[in-house]
Amino acid sequence: MGQETVVEIMGLTHDYGEVVALQDLDLQVPSGVTGLVGANGAGKTTMLRLLLGLLHPTTGSIKVLGHDPEREPLEVRARIGYMPEGDCLPKDQTAADFVAYAAQLAGIPPSEARRRASETLFLVGLEEERFRFIGDFSTGMQQRVKLAQAIVHDPDLVLLDEPASGLDPEGRGRMLDLIKRLGQFDIDVIVSSHVLTDIEQTCDWVVMLDAGTLLRSGPLVGFDRLGTVLVEVVDGPDDLASFLRHHGVSATVDGRRLVVGPGDDSLERAIVEAAASTGSGLIRMMRGSASLEDMFVRGGGSG
Repeated sequence: MGQETVVEIMGLTHDYGEVVALQDLDLQVPSGVTGLVGANGAGKTTMLRLLLGLLHPTTGSIKVLGHDPEREPLEVRARIGYMPEGDCLPKDQTAADFVAYAAQLAGIPPSEARRRASETLFLVGLEEERFRFIGDFSTGMQQRVKLAQAIVHDPDLVLLDEPASGLDPEGRGRMLDLIKRLGQFDIDVIVSSHVLTDIEQTCDWVVMLDAGTLLRSGPLVGFDRLGTVLVEVVDGPDDLASFLRHHGVSATVDGRRLVVGPGDDSLERAIVEAAASTGSGLIRMMRGSASLEDMFVRGGGSG
């Protein structure tokens, strides 16, 4: 984890013709393990491909580890690893051969590549199976091979696209443990998932996307203490919600009620002042707690 900010995005928009995948994003991702969350179609995979330089911004700019992946793709790819979501492994190769080949693609000499492949497969728990054909592996084992090829060249940053997808509970738990361990090896991680509990278990920062827009970017430390407030008003919930949002406070209307926040102990005072300014007429306020699921659903997405 050599620098404080691993990704910096300014005014980023990317479209596929008429379909806008990401829209006007401003984002900084710090060193550590970051969760990139959102429903299917939220723009997560597009984001990872932009970071890799496989796609280019329609407008805006990206810096990955201080480099522009569009103008300096080799500098970026030499320092990152990528675990794609789809089925992409050669079934007629052994795990040892494939991971060693991935190491050679990163410029590591053949003898050193085989040594690193062996060590990396040991790290992901495949030391006994490393000479078996990948086609004979379970889904969980194949996912661990994909993780091994992403880290065999000792990258500074690893991008993991739905790494626990399709795994049974035991395989999911093992994968999540491996992701947490990466941080202990001074590897920065961005892990994409639509399973919010996975992010809560593994990450210390979260970036939430919904339909290509940024819902939230912030730390998970103390997240549960950032409560939401359920507000019921006599009339004018839309006016109150608009006023709060204009002043930087998240507010979602549900009938005559609003879900406001999350926020700290000053949130209630801000609601009272906003209600007075808009003449909404408060009936009651009730503090709740915020999990990632709460945040995402109330922000307009779905898990």
